[in-house]
Amino acid sequence: MELLMFTKMLKNIGNLTLEQAGDYIVEMGFDGADLTVRPGGYVLPEEATKRLPEAIELLRSKGLVVPMITSSITDPKKGYAEEIFKTASECGVRFIKLGYWVYEGFGKIKEQIAKVREKLRGIESLSRDYGVTAAIHTHSGAYLSANPAMMLMLLQGHDPEYVCAYIDPGHMLSESGPSGWEMGIDLLSEYIRLVAVKNFRWFRVTDERTGEKRWEIRMLPLKEEIVPWHRFFKYLKTIGFDGPVSVHSEYEHLNLEGLIRQTREDLEYLKEVLKKI
Repeated sequence: MELLMFTKMLKNIGNLTLEQAGDYIVEMGFDGADLTVRPGGYVLPEEATKRLPEAIELLRSKGLVVPMITSSITDPKKGYAEEIFKTASECGVRFIKLGYWVYEGFGKIKEQIAKVREKLRGIESLSRDYGVTAAIHTHSGAYLSANPAMMLMLLQGHDPEYVCAYIDPGHMLSESGPSGWEMGIDLLSEYIRLVAVKNFRWFRVTDERTGEKRWEIRMLPLKEEIVPWHRFFKYLKTIGFDGPVSVHSEYEHLNLEGLIRQTREDLEYLKEVLKKI
């Protein structure tokens, strides 16, 4: 497995240049980077043809692999989709994480699924043309990929070598409960090609200013094991998974120093888990 750092937080929290981000990723001990190619990312979609090869070459010059990029693509004809697929392929990128289809409200979901499946046919065509794999991320909340059963409805009929599941057990547990992530792996096993790693749960909090109570998601260190990581990776081994693992480190409450320290700790923990599998 290739252990990658998702570059989102290095830009969002640290406001680091890609060169600075690459240096931190190397120093922490990752194999490579999961590069953001989307609005607000290290590479903007409209600049991908020129900037993506430069960004990947910079990361590779530091000894990092870039097997995947994270995009916001949801339509094969919009968002510079073909330019990104073509350029990523030319740069040796194997996987392109897609964007999200937002649930539009009660009574609309069947129609939405049909529309998304139509878009995925076009996206699979791009994948075939350029020899890459498009990936749908399991993300909790009001998204059509929120739970594994929904994901399967989107993926069925597609070749997993061209349209795959990018599973995220933190989101799967949050959305589907303590057994949902396990059943989700079972359900999606033939489609799983990528894994995202994060650990969070819901907390009841009170707004200090208004006194209003609300539910809030908080990221937790991997060693807290809200996700039972040993079992998770054991199941992945059972299904023969050996693909990229992207560590998300979305600790938005930390400063850059704290983010680096916690990410390093998470990576060391993850490596220990993998040694025991």
